[in-house]
Amino acid sequence: MRTSTTLITYAGGLAVVFAAALGVGTVTGSPIDMTSTHTGGHAAADTESAPSLPAGLQVSQDGYTLGEIASPTRAGEAGALSFRIEDADGAPVTEYDDLHEKQLHLIVVRSDTSEFRHVHPTLGADGTWSTDWTWPTGGTYRVFTDFQASGAPAQLTLGRDVDVAGELQPAPLPTASRAATVDGYTVTLDGDLTTAGGPLTLTVTQDGVPVTDLDPYLGAYGHLVALRTGDLAYLHVHPEGEPGDGVTASGPDVTFHAQAPSSGTYRLFLDFQHEGTVHTAEFTVPVGASEPAPTTDGHEGGH
Repeated sequence: MRTSTTLITYAGGLAVVFAAALGVGTVTGSPIDMTSTHTGGHAAADTESAPSLPAGLQVSQDGYTLGEIASPTRAGEAGALSFRIEDADGAPVTEYDDLHEKQLHLIVVRSDTSEFRHVHPTLGADGTWSTDWTWPTGGTYRVFTDFQASGAPAQLTLGRDVDVAGELQPAPLPTASRAATVDGYTVTLDGDLTTAGGPLTLTVTQDGVPVTDLDPYLGAYGHLVALRTGDLAYLHVHPEGEPGDGVTASGPDVTFHAQAPSSGTYRLFLDFQHEGTVHTAEFTVPVGASEPAPTTDGHEGGH
């Protein structure tokens, strides 16, 4: 998963705005509330007493549930990953609204964030989502689903863990840095991720030359997924502007607005497309005075 993939297989991911419209982001370029306002489950929740939680930490929310996930049981085995989204009656959901050109965004990450993938499965007539799948290593993975069921008041991000048998080499958390290199590209980060919120600008260069012809990808020039280390609280947001609006440049800068829900360390995964291929640049970002300042040295990113 550390190699770039084509638009078809790896759609997917720093303009992060932590909040509940998480997933793909409800308003491009606007802050997204990373906290959910309801507890989930097939039974209705008491919205007045329900705790506020970051997205992706619940398997059920607002009457929708991410069902059991079927997939290969061992690393290296080819097969399919499949699941259903169920409504409050336990019936599979079969109709969804488009969110940034897709009806569902599937993000899978190993618990230590060393493996990351963003794809778009296919929906069957019976409500089953599926995609070809091979786990790269053993370990525990979190599977996130971003979607909005047709008729639902808002999009949701539901998550479920999958344990995979096979060899596991624990990976240390990469050092905090303001530069990442992937597939010959260098991406630099300007701005700080804080609990107060603010702009984050990612600048893409290739061989030292600014990339000014980024491809439109899922309706934007970049997508960011941010994960809080430890519990994998989740955010997926999109940058300011959109391709073809007559204002937004196609690089080298991609600007997001982000707000972290708490102090801690976050992993950021930026998806961008150039010359028909999607690349993923990774960053480790501290939030809070106790964290060391990021370095300016580049490091290998992407999966």
